[in-house]
Amino acid sequence: MHAAYDQLLAELAVACRGHYGEDLVSVAVYGSVGRGIPRPDSDVDLLVVAQGLADRHALRVRDFRSVETTPASRLDAAVAAGLHPELSPVLMTPAELERGSMLLLDMTEDARILFDPAGCLAGALDCFRDRLRELGSQRIWLGNAWYWDLKPDYKPGDVFDLFAP
Repeated sequence: MHAAYDQLLAELAVACRGHYGEDLVSVAVYGSVGRGIPRPDSDVDLLVVAQGLADRHALRVRDFRSVETTPASRLDAAVAAGLHPELSPVLMTPAELERGSMLLLDMTEDARILFDPAGCLAGALDCFRDRLRELGSQRIWLGNAWYWDLKPDYKPGDVFDLFAP
């Protein structure tokens, strides 16, 4: 992975810690940057888990803007290196993370955890990986793309819960 991404990610984690303080639970990058194979135009997919987030999505995103301004020098350095990183944050509370999200599906294989002192995100991903193994789920690659076969032995009429055993 390009060194400019590593520097940007480190600074983003610090910026999140500075902005959310003790409410910050976890920060992770996923997608092509998380897999370590970003293209020059790859966005930076971030998952930020924090307590006390606003109920409305728009307010969460507006609040995150102050995090985006902190690593501006690193964003500029990345652009100078020929990259065009756009931050794409997903902001969740610990309760939302615990309920599960389809976002976690690809994160089970592609997430790079930047901050998770209590292991909240790591634990959620471990539990979800265990559930996928119980179901026999498989990530099937087709060139540079993939799909998930969540329950290979599925029969019409079967009902299963992806996030609970």
